[in-house]
Amino acid sequence: MDLKTFEIACWAVLTEAAADPQAGFRYLTLATVDAAQRPQARTVVLRECHDVRRTLTFYTDVRSPKWQEMAANPQVTVLGYCHQRRLQLRLAGRVACYAAGSDVARAAWRALPQHTRQTYIAGPPGEALAPAHETPVATAAETGESRFGVMIVQVNMLDAYQLQRNENPRALFHYPAHGERQESGWINP
Repeated sequence: MDLKTFEIACWAVLTEAAADPQAGFRYLTLATVDAAQRPQARTVVLRECHDVRRTLTFYTDVRSPKWQEMAANPQVTVLGYCHQRRLQLRLAGRVACYAAGSDVARAAWRALPQHTRQTYIAGPPGEALAPAHETPVATAAETGESRFGVMIVQVNMLDAYQLQRNENPRALFHYPAHGERQESGWINP
């Protein structure tokens, strides 16, 4: 396999995962750094992938710690491993966050199914659950939209590692802001 074919295949599986809830790369790990400079990682759902622009899109509750962490330091890493393909993808980049009221968030919210919208009505992520009798009931006017945010990662580096029986190809790709490959090469596994 040549370098370009490997790169295209990596982006193709991410694009597939954004469209298919059963795909191996649908759930990825997003890593940020908190205020105490400790790494934080959590699973996020890949909502969109644009292979030409080299962007990955995720949704979150703007009250979540990761939203605050990304506001303070927009450098993130996204990690995924697909057991069926035996492929690991590590992507680093800069995240742009779009809160409720932005055109990006409004468009994404309108496209969300009702059952997904429901997740933004509850209390802030990570807080203790209130007893059932103390949980406020959402009003008909409460949609959760004010708590909805979109995160778009502009990928500037892709480290792709394919596990095989014999040789394990690994490549590093770097991208400038416009998405075209700047430099790349095979590296030791």
